[in-house]
Amino acid sequence: MKVLVTGGAGFIGSHVADALVGRGHEVAVVDDLSSGKREQVPASARFRQEDVRNAGRLREIFDELRPDVVCHQAAQVSVSLSVREPVLDASVNVIGTLNVLEAAKHAGTKRVVFASTGGAIYGEIPEPERATTARAPHAFSPYAAAKLASEAYLEVYRSQYGLEYRVLRYANVYGPRQDPHGEAGVVAIFSKRLLAGEPLTVFAKKAVGDDGCVRDYVYVADVVRANVAAVEGELVEHVTNVATGVGTTTTQIALGLAAALGIAPQLGHAPPRPGDLERSVLEPAAWMGRLVALDLGLAETARWFAAQDPGRS
Repeated sequence: MKVLVTGGAGFIGSHVADALVGRGHEVAVVDDLSSGKREQVPASARFRQEDVRNAGRLREIFDELRPDVVCHQAAQVSVSLSVREPVLDASVNVIGTLNVLEAAKHAGTKRVVFASTGGAIYGEIPEPERATTARAPHAFSPYAAAKLASEAYLEVYRSQYGLEYRVLRYANVYGPRQDPHGEAGVVAIFSKRLLAGEPLTVFAKKAVGDDGCVRDYVYVADVVRANVAAVEGELVEHVTNVATGVGTTTTQIALGLAAALGIAPQLGHAPPRPGDLERSVLEPAAWMGRLVALDLGLAETARWFAAQDPGRS
């Protein structure tokens, strides 16, 4: 198949593009390189540098490439930035998605695979519950609201125009290639700071000094598996959680990475961040089977970041 991956030079998108190329698909990538890296795009993939907010140019690219399936990974991914700049967030995550849907409809694309959020869209998940896809969404941040709006538009485009879709609601994704310089992605941020000998900040769940918020951390290889299954038409459900069902605190992440790197961590503490949920744990899709264990995923991620650090052999 011809598959177009938006955000395909970024963290998750580049891994998905690699996997699709490996499975023999004809892959194209659209990315504005605001956070992605050109060198992460597979060598055999066609590449177009463009912002999904540029509707006219996006339609031209779709008309040129005529993809069978679009894997829409391009997004503004920071919850805290969305709280500070909700209009910017919506311009990328709502208008950008609408531009993709319009271009896909115009080009005759059959299916859109959409990277949504499970980590934000369900709201607070009390202990010991795990959010299923049947749970009513509760958007607690502009980021979650934008993703929820995009899901609604996907259903409109299916019912009105026949454009099929699959929504993948990601938990907190981590792994190699994650950007440590933004505000999202605590595993990447902690890895980089540990290697630099810098202190780690644990933002409080409730009060300064606690172990931080509880999240469901899913390794990028499992996220890639879900995307490949969705692209290749193996998923029946329109909405799928991509998660582990295991809750982990920020402090546990810090200690796990420090152990993997053999570095003693310096832990600092700060108040809760606006827009952060206290606890988010999802019910994973049963079909995904065995998932990468957190300790193995953290070790692999730590090795990758250490290999990028010129100060380590």
